[in-house]
Amino acid sequence: MDEVQSRFIAKLEPIGLSLSPDQAEAFEAYFRLLTEWNQKVNLTAITERAAVYEKHFYDSLTVAAAVALDGSTQLVDVGSGAGFPAIPLKIAFPGLRVTMVDSLAKRVRFLEEAVRVLGLSDVVCLHARAEDAARLSDHRGRYDVATARAVARLSVLNELCLPFVRPGGVFVAMKGSDVAEEIEEGRYGAALLGARLREVKRMTLPEEGAVRHLVVWEKTGPTPARFPRRAGEPERSPLLPDGRKPRPTRS
Repeated sequence: MDEVQSRFIAKLEPIGLSLSPDQAEAFEAYFRLLTEWNQKVNLTAITERAAVYEKHFYDSLTVAAAVALDGSTQLVDVGSGAGFPAIPLKIAFPGLRVTMVDSLAKRVRFLEEAVRVLGLSDVVCLHARAEDAARLSDHRGRYDVATARAVARLSVLNELCLPFVRPGGVFVAMKGSDVAEEIEEGRYGAALLGARLREVKRMTLPEEGAVRHLVVWEKTGPTPARFPRRAGEPERSPLLPDGRKPRPTRS
């Protein structure tokens, strides 16, 4: 184990996580696969090894500081991209049952290859738009936890993600430093979708010092059948009160 891996493992201790040698090696294998595929598929702009470990791997695992994860947890990651946060969470919590949803076939092929190379079980890679997948009976209202590490504003993300979550479950939106305005915008749509704000957890990347926020929405009841709307409509016309227009995305 080298210095990058040792620092990564040490950073996890304050959030209550520890890794076995096999788990540490899985993260290294994931890094190698990510950088190899990134040469042919645009997966990430961050490729320097230490930066990947902090800005992708550590950042993904902070979800565990906001929500309890155990061997019975069913998690759906919406807009999974290169697998963040789902694959790091699956490595750290092998008992998780994970579904990764992405609309781009090339990214889904990478996710499938990562699952194969890392030997991950109980993982589904679903090639679909979130609006369509959330209407399928196998996925609607089925998950304990939904995650999204995306640049869309909460007024959009809530509609894409909350329909997947069962009543009593949570949606953890991974956002950047400036979230207050987004949260206020998002409350209106969350209420329509059967959810309320439970917690906003502030995190900091240990070495870079960048601020992150985990915005946790709790499902209080089932999402009405009219949501999510047709593919593309949440982005074109976010759920905002009083006919407000969406603001430019910031993360």
